[in-house]
Amino acid sequence: MSGILYGVGVGPGDPKLMTFLAAETIQKCPVLAIPAGSREQAVSYRIAGGMIEHLEEKETMCFVTPMTKDKEILEHHYQAVAEQIAERLEQGKDVAYLTLGDPTVYSTYIYVHRLLVKRGYQAQIINGVPSFCAAAATLGDSLADRGEQIHIIPSSYDVEQALELPGTKILMKAGSKMPAVKKMLQDRGIDGVMVENCGMAEERIYRSIEEIPDQVGYYCLTVLKEQ
Repeated sequence: MSGILYGVGVGPGDPKLMTFLAAETIQKCPVLAIPAGSREQAVSYRIAGGMIEHLEEKETMCFVTPMTKDKEILEHHYQAVAEQIAERLEQGKDVAYLTLGDPTVYSTYIYVHRLLVKRGYQAQIINGVPSFCAAAATLGDSLADRGEQIHIIPSSYDVEQALELPGTKILMKAGSKMPAVKKMLQDRGIDGVMVENCGMAEERIYRSIEEIPDQVGYYCLTVLKEQ
């Protein structure tokens, strides 16, 4: 019998925010898959290690996702990852693919999930706490009240049109484009707050757009709420 692939969300940073189901799934899987060059480089692995003992005894597969938007290059990468995971599944081994936050929100896991499901393998998604929900809790406020809308926006793409949307806008992963994003918001008179490395030891909160430095980490999100 083939093994099962689990896409496991380990939450935004604090190991205590991992769900019992996530921890239980990781514990029972003999193989881990992580989107990084090594265990030491994988934030998701370090988070899981904060709750699960003897993680280093498990077989670990490391996959570095190319930093490109070229769909052909990315598709080739995901096919190669799916092929390697399929080998373990054919051996009857369950595989836990660790991902930050939730696997259904801008996660590289989902592309591998779809490929393997298409090939007839069993794959399940184990939900995790999304970073924007954890950030809202850290800020001590809701993301939306009553009939307000929430829009999740990937900041590595064009965000200008998205800023016209009503309700709360959450800009994710704006690190590499922060100077441009800040200027765009300031030119439009839009203010907001940013949480960097939410739930991690290096967590930082910036209470206004002006406070945000030009150089921030990859794991940052900006919350823009209508006043």
